[in-house]
Amino acid sequence: MTVVEQLPLCQRWRERRDRYRPDGERIEPSRYGVDVISDKAAAAFVAEHHYAPNVPPQVLSVGLFDAHAIGAPRLAGVCVFSVSMNQRAIPARAGQPANRGCELGRLVLLDEVPSNGESWFVSRAFRLLRQEKPHLVAVVSYSDPLPRRRSDGSLFKVGHIGTVYQALGARFVGRSSPRTLLIAHNGTVVSERSLSKLRNDERGAGYAYDQLRALGAPAIETRESGAAYVARVTSLPVFRRVAHPGNFTYVWGVGTRRERQAVAAGMPPALPYPKAA
Repeated sequence: MTVVEQLPLCQRWRERRDRYRPDGERIEPSRYGVDVISDKAAAAFVAEHHYAPNVPPQVLSVGLFDAHAIGAPRLAGVCVFSVSMNQRAIPARAGQPANRGCELGRLVLLDEVPSNGESWFVSRAFRLLRQEKPHLVAVVSYSDPLPRRRSDGSLFKVGHIGTVYQALGARFVGRSSPRTLLIAHNGTVVSERSLSKLRNDERGAGYAYDQLRALGAPAIETRESGAAYVARVTSLPVFRRVAHPGNFTYVWGVGTRRERQAVAAGMPPALPYPKAA
């Protein structure tokens, strides 16, 4: 069993700032509704409220609506099912072909949603996923236990053990691969994919360059290659490297009970859930 330090509160988001609900609250089912939303609406909500404003390639996005809002029901949360960025993840973690699974790529709820709102919402999002995408039988999700701190030592993001995934009966199958993070002064992790675009002058390199500049990197020099520029700026004190032990990995089967049991039979063995200190 892995023990990780964690705040005994439920994290929420509003305008890209983290908020917290006390544990033990119960959602009022008559107040909320769940439905499929457009990729555009999901991306806009995540960009407005979550600390990681970019959304991975979407498979299906589901919204949590507050029916008690003034006027029309108002979007109070988003669950994004996304394409796995690693084609080996679904076979390795769920025992299914890559095209038979997806990832729970984003889960963002506003600070007004009670503490058990995540599990209530995601369980209904799973039903819609199976209904709208019947070829998908497995969902993988990752929980990052490593806190992020700004260069002044203040906390940017707490670590998570995946409490909501445990509440939903996910199978814990271990950690993802260890890696080294490049962290900016404000606690933001610089995407390795963005750096790769710059190194290789791929499509999106300009956007990646603008991101680095916004984080305090100097301008590229005349005739400096993308690869040389990345090597130079990532060695500057404005960025620091932090060893990451790997994210906690959870997996579900979706569908009827018999379908879930069939998927579970092909998964790696279940390991004891990580626990909070």
